[in-house]
Amino acid sequence: MNYQEINAKTIDRWVDEGWEWGRPISHEVYEAAKAGRWDVLLTPTKPVPHRWFGELRGKRVLGLASGGGQQMPVFAALGADCTVLDYSKRQIESERMVAEREGYGIRIIRGDMTKPLPFSDGGFDLIFHPVSNCYVEEVVPIFRECARILKDGGILLAGLDNGMNFMFDEEERVLVNSLPFNPLKNPEQMKELADLDDGMQFSHTLEEQIGGQLQAGLILTDLMEDTNGTGNLHEHGIPAFLATRAVKGRITW
Repeated sequence: MNYQEINAKTIDRWVDEGWEWGRPISHEVYEAAKAGRWDVLLTPTKPVPHRWFGELRGKRVLGLASGGGQQMPVFAALGADCTVLDYSKRQIESERMVAEREGYGIRIIRGDMTKPLPFSDGGFDLIFHPVSNCYVEEVVPIFRECARILKDGGILLAGLDNGMNFMFDEEERVLVNSLPFNPLKNPEQMKELADLDDGMQFSHTLEEQIGGQLQAGLILTDLMEDTNGTGNLHEHGIPAFLATRAVKGRITW
C-alpha cells in the first residue's frame, strides 16, 4: 500500500468518527448560500474574502481534494458549474449525498491529486484547494497541474500548512522535530504519526508552496495567515497556515 492509499483509508476512518472537515453542510446553510449569505474556509478559522472569488455564477470550479460536501455545495448554490476530485470514498459519498439532497448537478471524481489530473488544458475558471497538500510528499507537480488546467486569468485559491505544527509535540509546548518532516525518510517520524493515527503527513517550505506556484506560471495576488483555531500555538497568536490567491497569466486590474 502506498502512502496515498494509507491516507485515503485514514481519512475515511476520520469521517466515520465525525472529523470536522468531513461533516457536510446542512440544508439551511445551502439555502442561506442561495440567498447570498455564505462563507467558506481554506484554513481552520478565517473565511476566504468574497473578493477573492469574483462572480461565481456560470464559472467552472474545481474542488481539488475538497470533498466532504462543505464548499462545493456553496459554490453550486451560487450558480457555479462544479467538479470535485478527492481520494476519500467517504468524502465523495458526502459530496454526492448533498448534491442529491439539494437537487443540483456536480461532477464527482474519486482520484489522487499526486497523479496527472484527468482534465483538459484550460478547463477551469477557479480551483479551490483547501489545506491538503500536507498529505503529499511532492507539491510542486500539483501546482503545475493546476496551472495547466486553469484558463488564462483563472484563479487558484489554496490553503497551505507552514510547517509549524510538525515542529511541536501534541500539546504544542515542546519542540520535538526538525524540518523537513517526512515519514518516508525518517522512521521516528513514521512512528510518531502511527502512534497518533495521523496518516502520512509531510511538511513543506514556503519556497515549495509559494515558489512552486510562481514557477508554475501563477501570479500571487493576495494571502492571509491563520492559526489552528485552538491549542497553545493559537493562544499565542502563532500562525500555522496561510491561504493564497494566485492568477494564471497576465493580471488585468
